Amino acid sequence: MSAWKHNRSKPVIGLTGGIGAGKSTIARLFSSQGCAVIDSDALSHEALQTPEVKAALEQWLGPSAFNSDGSVSRKAVGGIVFGHPERIKKMNDLIHPRVATMREDAMQRHLADPAVVAIIWDSPLLVEVGLDRDCDAVVFVNVPLDVRLERVRQKRGWTAEELTRREKLQFPLDKKAQVADYCVDNSKDEASSLRQVQRVLSQLLSKSHSPPG
Repeated sequence: MSAWKHNRSKPVIGLTGGIGAGKSTIARLFSSQGCAVIDSDALSHEALQTPEVKAALEQWLGPSAFNSDGSVSRKAVGGIVFGHPERIKKMNDLIHPRVATMREDAMQRHLADPAVVAIIWDSPLLVEVGLDRDCDAVVFVNVPLDVRLERVRQKRGWTAEELTRREKLQFPLDKKAQVADYCVDNSKDEASSLRQVQRVLSQLLSKSHSPPG
């Protein structure tokens, strides 16, 4: 068990919400207020290109998993494992322990950095894998379905069916909202989202600096 889980000087804030809700935008706004962001997606991408993972993928999936420059093709690997629970589990077993180690290293760095006021965990599966239990607070990023659909259409070229198919692999949004301590509406302009982020952060920092009751 990591020592920081029971004795830390800065709040850890987890982000959750639906696909296309803009969790990365909210993470960036927290970052602008002095928070450090640990992005699980970025860590996964980094872990995917490590020599050990590349060797394992070459043995498992062969050359089809790689780009012409020798890097792992996330698109190819995603196409192979998506929709196959046993393949997804095998992939997760390969990547998740490495991501957890990288997250631990990042936590130690950020907790020791006096410039960091709080630490944000931006993880697509925050609730699904139980990371929310190690957070001091969870923020649900709320955006109506029609807005999220328009965003994923523009950014990823997804149809409504594709969004539905992907969201079925995650916990229902109402369940994610239930575990959250705060809700940020990210469907309007960025200034509106920033005001909400500032309010959440202010409340959490005032709690963490309060004397014991």
